[in-house]
Amino acid sequence: MKKVLFILLAVMMVLAGCSSSNDESSKEGNGLKKVTVVLDWTPNTNHTGLYVAKEKGYFKEQGLDVEIVKPGETGADQLVASGKADFGIGYQEGLTQARAQGVPLVSIAAIIQHNTSGFASPASKNMKSPKDFEGKKYGSYGSPVEEAIMKSIMEKENANVKKVDILNIGDTDYFTAVKRDIDFAWIYYAWTGIEAELRGEKLNMLYVKDYSDKLDYYTPVLTTSEKMIAKEPDTVKAFVAAVSKGYEFSIDHPDQAADILTKAEPDLDQELVKKSQEWLASKYQDDAKQWGLQKLSVWKDYGEWMKENKLLEGDFNPEEAFTNDFLPKK
Repeated sequence: MKKVLFILLAVMMVLAGCSSSNDESSKEGNGLKKVTVVLDWTPNTNHTGLYVAKEKGYFKEQGLDVEIVKPGETGADQLVASGKADFGIGYQEGLTQARAQGVPLVSIAAIIQHNTSGFASPASKNMKSPKDFEGKKYGSYGSPVEEAIMKSIMEKENANVKKVDILNIGDTDYFTAVKRDIDFAWIYYAWTGIEAELRGEKLNMLYVKDYSDKLDYYTPVLTTSEKMIAKEPDTVKAFVAAVSKGYEFSIDHPDQAADILTKAEPDLDQELVKKSQEWLASKYQDDAKQWGLQKLSVWKDYGEWMKENKLLEGDFNPEEAFTNDFLPKK
């Protein structure tokens, strides 16, 4: 299915031609260049830096009028690759698969420096290690990566992933699913984990990065296309500069950044956003020299892991999958 998807993407790119906003006609009457950035999911604290850059005028400072677009049935990767959007929020796993299929997506910044995802279960189920997954029901979102990651960390403890009952729960709410259908699922702690704290529901959280360096990959990332980089490098540089400033503000002023996000997206739970933003503030840059910086070793290691687990069709060149060239010089 993925192979078909990426073949279709390649065709879309040919058909799209110059359909993106990357030309002189895209300039507004105010002289600002109009560009779009597509989110990967419902607005949340992974995206705060974008909203801060818009609200605080950082995009305008760079000569840009940026529209933040919520994802529809067509994902951000597809829209960016086809030229229907200039920038997007993606994941290293998806971009790696796309590159191996010849889709020229490029990661231009790591939004969060280390992988904050993992397998979560209610503390009452007493699942404290990957070995405890045996005999339990896992709520899958339908990606083959899930079982492969589970297998990798379970093998560290001589456990067998085939003894896990994997159920597809689609987009069912985590809290509903663990009360009704499953024992554990894969979550991002910054959102679902923080929500559990607010609900007073204790979780056992096993971060995948704690079991393998190869699983400490970038998720999410800021993306664009090779075409955009080739034809509009100044726009890419300006966009990344503004976004960098937005995330740096979010790191230094999480409370204000949370207010900016909820002002733009009033349907979000304000208390959840506040707590999530506080938790993520130190995670955006973490131990990197600056926000957004990416390492070749991270792209190489995860690509090798995907290859080892037969999740890639085609050749993957990690050096072409990302660039730090557009980050502001520090």
